[in-house]
Amino acid sequence: MEQKVLFAASTYHHIKSYLLPYMGEFQKAGWQIHVACGDAPGAIFYASQVITLPMEETIKSRANTRAAHLLHRKIEQECYDLIITHSALTSYITRLALSGLKKRPRLINVSYGYPFDDTTGALKRRSLLKIERKKARFVDLVMTMNQYDYRVAQRYRLGKQVFSIPGIGIDFSLLRKPDRTEVHALRQNLDLKAGDLVLLCADVLSSRGGQSVLIRALPLLPKSVILLLSGKGSRLAECKKLAEKLGVADRVRFPNTMEKMTLWYSVSDVIVTAAQGGEFSPHIMEAMYMGLPVVASAVKGLEDFIVDNDTGLLYPYGNHAAFADRILKLYESPALCEWMGQNAHRSVLPYSLDQVLPQVIGLYGLTVSDDDDDE
Repeated sequence: MEQKVLFAASTYHHIKSYLLPYMGEFQKAGWQIHVACGDAPGAIFYASQVITLPMEETIKSRANTRAAHLLHRKIEQECYDLIITHSALTSYITRLALSGLKKRPRLINVSYGYPFDDTTGALKRRSLLKIERKKARFVDLVMTMNQYDYRVAQRYRLGKQVFSIPGIGIDFSLLRKPDRTEVHALRQNLDLKAGDLVLLCADVLSSRGGQSVLIRALPLLPKSVILLLSGKGSRLAECKKLAEKLGVADRVRFPNTMEKMTLWYSVSDVIVTAAQGGEFSPHIMEAMYMGLPVVASAVKGLEDFIVDNDTGLLYPYGNHAAFADRILKLYESPALCEWMGQNAHRSVLPYSLDQVLPQVIGLYGLTVSDDDDDE
């Protein structure tokens, strides 16, 4: 009898960007594949059925309760052999859905980062940990992507088995250097001059992104240090207002889109972040592969793959003066910047899809197929 697997993620973008290779391996092994996510389109490659879940970010919202009821009925109907969740929210909804089932499928939770760490307030941290532990008995296997979360999952028994994996895998072969004319055109469009040190932060403008730290550092740096920030997110207006208040609005760019990321890496000199957590950081890893050093807050996840004073520079979370100090170090030594960029490229190779996929597929209980047929 054909086996069935359900992949659950918050967004279609996440499925399309990272999960298709894994779904392809299940298809080669003869499994029927279903997908559940919050913004599912009409069809998803490899999936014979797509389920749209009415999810909301507020974890205890009524919408999420409705999503759990919908998923509960679907699990009863389809009799899945395996469910793999790919976000804290879908993991929570799935565990709610499993309550009351006489026969439940095996559940694997791929954790991209628990939100209860040292940068989260004590009260909120305890509340979120309580939610995670409440139905941990349903989780047969947890995969964590950094050592902090690995220790937490083990300590609080957030799954019957706990494994550490080096991310979900990034297909570095897709990163092609853009044409020089494209790079030149973008530099002109952004009004970048020869001699500018261009800092790129590709994180969405949010409270966890911490972009205000980066903006506050600019007055402490030479005027030829330019900051590129995403033009999307709930904190866009706030960040623009702060840049104007500090007199650095002419040194901060907020492009409406950063769709072709290799182009943005190519016009930049350093990849930077002030994020509260770096559990899953594809843009940082991609930039490092492209030869950019990184300056990042010393938080869980980022500390796992960034070696201070080797592949980049780390600074205390939330400390804009320390961030400025690290940037100044690179500004004053282009040779150091280049050396760290070369080290960064080599250091992220173990996080490539071809290295990670066999490890993760093995934990799923499959063997990677030798069939190289593509989509």
